[in-house]
Amino acid sequence: FREFHNFTPQLQRSSTQHTRTPMPIVSAPSGYSLPKQFPLYIGSQAHILSDSTDVVRNKYTNEPICKVSIARESEIKKAIQMAHDARKTMKKLASYKKREALMHVVKRVEERSEEFAYVLTLEAGKPIKDARGEVARLIDTFRLAAEESTRIYGEYSPLDISERGAGCQGITKRFPVGVVSMISPWNFPLNLVAHKVAPAIAAGCPFVLKPASKTPLGALMLGEVLAETDLPKGAFSVLPCSRDGADLFTTDERISCMSFTGSTEVGWKLKEKSGKKRVILELGGNAPCIVDKEVELNHVTNRLIHGAFYQSGQSCISVQRIYAHEHIFDRLAEILIEKTKNLKSGNPLDDETFIGPLISENDAQRCYDWVQEAVKDGAEILVGGDKPKGNVFQPTIVTNVSKDSNLFKEEVFGPVCVIEKVECFKEAVEVSNNTRYGLQAGVFSNNIHHCYYAFDELEYGGVVINDVPSLRVDAMPYGGIKDSGIGREGVRDSIHEFTEVKIMLLKDVGSCGMIEQ
Repeated sequence: FREFHNFTPQLQRSSTQHTRTPMPIVSAPSGYSLPKQFPLYIGSQAHILSDSTDVVRNKYTNEPICKVSIARESEIKKAIQMAHDARKTMKKLASYKKREALMHVVKRVEERSEEFAYVLTLEAGKPIKDARGEVARLIDTFRLAAEESTRIYGEYSPLDISERGAGCQGITKRFPVGVVSMISPWNFPLNLVAHKVAPAIAAGCPFVLKPASKTPLGALMLGEVLAETDLPKGAFSVLPCSRDGADLFTTDERISCMSFTGSTEVGWKLKEKSGKKRVILELGGNAPCIVDKEVELNHVTNRLIHGAFYQSGQSCISVQRIYAHEHIFDRLAEILIEKTKNLKSGNPLDDETFIGPLISENDAQRCYDWVQEAVKDGAEILVGGDKPKGNVFQPTIVTNVSKDSNLFKEEVFGPVCVIEKVECFKEAVEVSNNTRYGLQAGVFSNNIHHCYYAFDELEYGGVVINDVPSLRVDAMPYGGIKDSGIGREGVRDSIHEFTEVKIMLLKDVGSCGMIEQ
């Protein structure tokens, strides 16, 4: 993440406390007020549905903040048909036109960045500093897509590889795959939407998007900006809907590709129902971070604190397991405990808040229950672990965790991490691989041999050297193996997923025998 570089968590002298005492609270941007009801977008047009709505709540106070229009089966079918009808127009859309549309988003979101950040903090409970960082990432992602939209290159292939292929040559070109359906999660409701929408536009694919029911506002604001562009009628739809209503996003045969980001269990079930369409799944993780001996502990602990507790651990690449060499384990744990105690929690609109609310009280309670289950099986709480207050759960570090514990084998998706001692680097790699997940892993080491060994042997889609697994640069290929998904995101890689290669095979073209004398 852009905001990960050179980041030191905000510390305070007292212990971690959940407090609602106002500090410098960020208010709504000047001249901006939330609409009472957001429209949805069908075929690039805004529609208010007065008889089909849902309420979006402030995740910190649980107070209602606005309503959104909810698409029913009829609206979803109409949107898919309009996208299907727009395939040829989008396919023929000039590269510079796609670039103009994408750069319009960059310009307008830059102009409205505080509005986007403010709404994101309300609907997701994301601390305002992190919300601003996510808005900046959305801008980066659309700018990258604008650049890539003009360089979707093909390839020339000499095919005279044997006598049978004499006179043969080929030219390959990428073509839009067709209609793309998108289902996005609640934890990054702006940038994970951007990582689907921006590459689809660059590739020339019309799309239908289902934003997360708990956090649909950012996607709808993006729909408002896209509606200002010259994209063809039917090029996009943004459709908040129920999980049952979203079934058409998976099963409708007019859809050529489905891109889903969310839980592991849901993702693989959707794939089973998807039929012949191409499927991209970015699913859960259980990210390990290996800390080798002879590393600089102050820097490493700052990064571990951030990777484990940034956004209250609600990230699929949050640091969940730390494996530290026995020579530095005690000192590392001591520093982590002290720094964790000093993290500030509370109102996410407070500029100084680092730990905000979880998405729901049920999730906060689940984190607490999993910690207590681990303790019953012999684990020790090093810091945190108290009962949640509403949907705020203190950052918690646990050690001596059983391999049968949920904290070890499942994705916590909360501010909890496990730290364990290992005797050598090879052991750290082996225990890191002891999971059904394989999204990203982190390694802190000054030994180049260890770094290359980790890259070769860790069973993850991404291995981050000298930083936490929570680091993602928006231009890089991103995705998992094992239960963590299939396919890759990242702007260029998503464009490849949303296109298919066609070859023009040429025989004896340009030979003397084919030219009139």
